[in-house]
Amino acid sequence: MFCRESSSSLQTVNIAKSLSSLFPKPSAFINPIFVGRRDKLPRRGRCKVTASRANTEHGGNVVKKNAPKIKVKGFITAQEESRGIAFSRPLDQIADIRGKSLLVELISAETDPRTGTEKDPVEDYAQRIWCEAPDEKYECEFEMPEDFGTIGAIRVQNQYHRELFLKKMEIELPDGTVTFTCDSWIAPKSVDPAMRIFFSSNSYLPSQTPEPLKQFRKKELETLKGNNREKLGEFTKYERVYDYDVYNDLGDPDNDPELARPVIGGLSHPYPRRCKTGRKPCESDPSSEQRYGGEFYVPRDEEFSTAKGTSFTGKTILAAIPAVFPQIESVLLDPHLPFPHFKAIQNLFEEGIELPKDAGLLPLLPRLIKAATEARDDILQFEAPVLINRDGFSWLRDHEFARQTLAGLNPYCIELVKEWPLKSKLDPAIYGDPTSLITWDIVEKEVKGNMSVDEALKSKRLFVLDYHDLLLPYVNKVRELDNTTLYASRTLFFLSDDSTLRPVAIELTCPPNINKPQWKQVFTPGYDATSCWLWSLAKTHAICHDAGYHQLISHWLRTHCCMEPYIIAANRQLSAMHPIYRLLHPHFRYTMEINARARQSLINAGGIIETCFWPGKYSVELSSDVYDKLWRFDMEGLPADLIRRGLAEEDETAKHGLRLTIPDYPFANDGLILWDSIKEWVTDYVKHYYPDAELIKLDEELQGWWTEVRNIGHGDKKDEPWWPVLETQDDLIGVVTTIAWVASGHHAAVNFGQYGYGGYFPNRPTTTRIRMPVEEPTDEELKEFFETPEKVMLKTYPSQKQATLVMVTLDLLSTHSPDEEYIGEYPEASWANDPIIFAAYERFKGRLQYLEGVIDERNVTLSLKNRAGAGVVKYELLKPISEAGVTGMGVPYSISI
Repeated sequence: MFCRESSSSLQTVNIAKSLSSLFPKPSAFINPIFVGRRDKLPRRGRCKVTASRANTEHGGNVVKKNAPKIKVKGFITAQEESRGIAFSRPLDQIADIRGKSLLVELISAETDPRTGTEKDPVEDYAQRIWCEAPDEKYECEFEMPEDFGTIGAIRVQNQYHRELFLKKMEIELPDGTVTFTCDSWIAPKSVDPAMRIFFSSNSYLPSQTPEPLKQFRKKELETLKGNNREKLGEFTKYERVYDYDVYNDLGDPDNDPELARPVIGGLSHPYPRRCKTGRKPCESDPSSEQRYGGEFYVPRDEEFSTAKGTSFTGKTILAAIPAVFPQIESVLLDPHLPFPHFKAIQNLFEEGIELPKDAGLLPLLPRLIKAATEARDDILQFEAPVLINRDGFSWLRDHEFARQTLAGLNPYCIELVKEWPLKSKLDPAIYGDPTSLITWDIVEKEVKGNMSVDEALKSKRLFVLDYHDLLLPYVNKVRELDNTTLYASRTLFFLSDDSTLRPVAIELTCPPNINKPQWKQVFTPGYDATSCWLWSLAKTHAICHDAGYHQLISHWLRTHCCMEPYIIAANRQLSAMHPIYRLLHPHFRYTMEINARARQSLINAGGIIETCFWPGKYSVELSSDVYDKLWRFDMEGLPADLIRRGLAEEDETAKHGLRLTIPDYPFANDGLILWDSIKEWVTDYVKHYYPDAELIKLDEELQGWWTEVRNIGHGDKKDEPWWPVLETQDDLIGVVTTIAWVASGHHAAVNFGQYGYGGYFPNRPTTTRIRMPVEEPTDEELKEFFETPEKVMLKTYPSQKQATLVMVTLDLLSTHSPDEEYIGEYPEASWANDPIIFAAYERFKGRLQYLEGVIDERNVTLSLKNRAGAGVVKYELLKPISEAGVTGMGVPYSISI
């Protein structure tokens, strides 16, 4: 058969020819670029295991020479690494010529009935017989005893000098083909001589594992824990070690003392743990880890696959961020320069920004970079976000501001007001008078005196975005930073009869400091020019606080950051053949890689978050405070979260067992269907593998996983009383459903609308740079406000540089790559292998298709004013399936961007 090679590989032909003269040349080969039929190879290119080797390595019994045997063919599909491989091609072609590309071993899942010990494995060398980029195919032929039994695992050793991505192996047995799904990188033998093991699609609890596979199950987990690691120090690209560390690699004190950051994780700053890299400590601060060049380590199979045949993946998306920033900075030299007028903001979508043609950004930003003529520079021109595409003025309206708390980018923070008056829980000796200045007289004026405060509380009409106590301790610190300011804020909303919210008051507060007392003021929707402008400015500050909280807490902390310990613990404690590992694995894909890249260029000292969001260098520290005070695993599921915020209460007669406080709450209404669908699927799955609760208690791998999550991965909260225990099916169902929800529905709801709502930054500014014009203004500041209030607004917004950087980032982070894997789209191989599990999966898939139809119907129901109406952005963030690109819909299994 003919193998289509790239031009780089053709250049190696002559070298390979000369080297091939060292070995007998099989007649099937005309030159090294052609690959011959497997059955024409001479016997020296073939191999079978000897009894002595089998006994030495596996402790198995000797196969009798006269035992009847059958010939079994195996076919392996693989892909090569797409970068840095040309140098090894001649040496690898020698392996192909010799018929020894991969060494493959079959492991029986059955013991020998005569001796009670495991059967000898059988092996053969696989040779490449065909390739058409990106796939390569390898063939091997085994002489297998007729009584070999079920193949429980295969082991593979890579004879090449380059790594391979092993996709699958198909073994043609007399009673049908058996497929082993691998989807894993295999390091070359010269780097890692150990044979890699892949188990069949049959899932086993530890106690039910076939006897011959138990040693392999245990040994593989030891490898993933790093227990077999011979050297200390930094982990290399080819390693597969999962271990824990604190966030001590965000700062860069060796490069610049201003980039020093505290260690996040531990008693001072509690936090989830991240993947350990083993890098050296900083010279100037041994508690911090060095950030020298190159990508941060993650276990090889956690990296984005470059072997899926797509050029625009999560990896290239994140690579674009640090690449584009210097080019933007070279054009926008003044980091403090505001937009001169609103038309200049609009021009970002209509005219764009010229960037140097030699910057090479077109491949990285194909959606944003418009290639110009040779004589002109390229243009960075943004696509108009859906918000202003549908209604260019909606962002100005109070109704839209309120609507987005229920159907926008951050639907996780609106809370029911349960006590009046609003009051801080912070120490008044440090932070001043704790009582809010939002009085009922102010509220009554805005709601036209329809009811008393007691009636409003009883009928659940008052809601709040309350960032007061969280932000107040940071106000004075943030105000010392360059080009930014901060208030603590409360925003009060009133619920109308049509299920829409109306903002009625915003309170901004500054704590006392050594030079001045506490300052706070309440702003209400205006009816004259001055009060209208003050209300708009106060709203800008309040929305800015919500935008920062969304990015750091609702998005980064509660999804990306808190998910990583579950993944690390699962790989250390749950075998790849464990049914719970196989259930959760789709929800883990690429999250560790994304998080590592975020530590490199997003949440690091001087990164995009610190540069463009209001907490500045205190960003991750603030998220640590929220983790310490507010994060609870038992509140991360959607129903529990809604109940905690007063947005729902339990009601057995209501749909989903919950009655929503705000009936038209698009995120909750769609989310509860998705939550129930996930929970029903998990319930069917768990009860199939654990028909008896005793099996859960006795499952040492499962108990080890959950113990490690609590005690190490989230070890700073290990003594909290709210941690679930795993004793019953319901316990396990609750834990797994919560993790699956956070990775899929929660993340999709707060991620894929980022450009749609934040791409036009006046709708969601990420920082505010000057104070309100009524906070101790100078005569000059007052004069500017009264004469040109628009300029004051533009100076309050992010600078041109900050806004442009954020817009690029949000566009990239809102993008679905072509290889995205959406929830319920395709089953895992192990699910399809079991008829009962596959039937449950098909029911799950059907429920998700039902959800798509429900969402479409709701979005055209005009009585649902929070998601339908003239110019209103449809709520589609929880529609399960999406096309590639920025679509504002689609729920991937995992946090893959």
